[in-house]
Amino acid sequence: MATLLRGVLRPLYAFRGGPGPPAGVPFRAVSHGTGLLYPEHIPTSVLQKVLLAAGSAGMALYDPYRHDMVAVLGETTGRRTLKVLRDQMKRDPEGAQILQERPRISLSTLDMGKLRSLPEGSFGRAYLHFLDVNRVSPDTRAPTRFVDDEELAYVIQRYREIHDMLHALLGMPTNILGEIVVKWFEAVQTGLPMCVLSALFGPIRLSAQSLQLLISELIPWAVENGRRAPCVLNVYYERRWEQPLQALRQELGITEPPLRVEGLV
Repeated sequence: MATLLRGVLRPLYAFRGGPGPPAGVPFRAVSHGTGLLYPEHIPTSVLQKVLLAAGSAGMALYDPYRHDMVAVLGETTGRRTLKVLRDQMKRDPEGAQILQERPRISLSTLDMGKLRSLPEGSFGRAYLHFLDVNRVSPDTRAPTRFVDDEELAYVIQRYREIHDMLHALLGMPTNILGEIVVKWFEAVQTGLPMCVLSALFGPIRLSAQSLQLLISELIPWAVENGRRAPCVLNVYYERRWEQPLQALRQELGITEPPLRVEGLV
């Protein structure tokens, strides 16, 4: 029994072993007889995925800021949804180009100097402002490990790496309320189980005032925008830096938030 348990839990030990490769490393098949489909891939059985999903769900609900657990939950529960998102990207010219070229978003791939030189009001400048104000880095996104398909692994990695850009587009900070609003938008957009769970259970930690504002104003706004916008995975954001933020919002059907959520918890 002990040997069986060690075998089942081995992927979790490997997951905790250390950081992944630089985000500039492209997603490509790397098997060469090793059984690995891409950098940092950890092959897992159905039972192992079930255990990882259950454990990561409990930890993510207990602490929404455990982004590593949120990542594991997304990888172990979203295969069917990832196929739908992948197919949406393949049917869209811009999405298909992203799938073919596999761009990555990290400090090693971003030209921060260029972003700082962009005019106020541009999407690139708004994204940089979001990073600076909220003291976040694109390098904090966990590498994909438990998706047993190289192309689907890239889809979920891309979703993670554009998350901060969605914050900038939606005008949401990184406090709990802002994250929940973005998760509602992402849940409608992607249908990923982890987004749905985060959207439903994240509000548990909110104050009564913030919860009332969330239910009465912010959730309806996020759901409406998520339904109206085309698939956000089909936008080649790295080629939209110079585009005015308002023009990109208009193209995607994203309206201004009904209120400012900075300082609300």
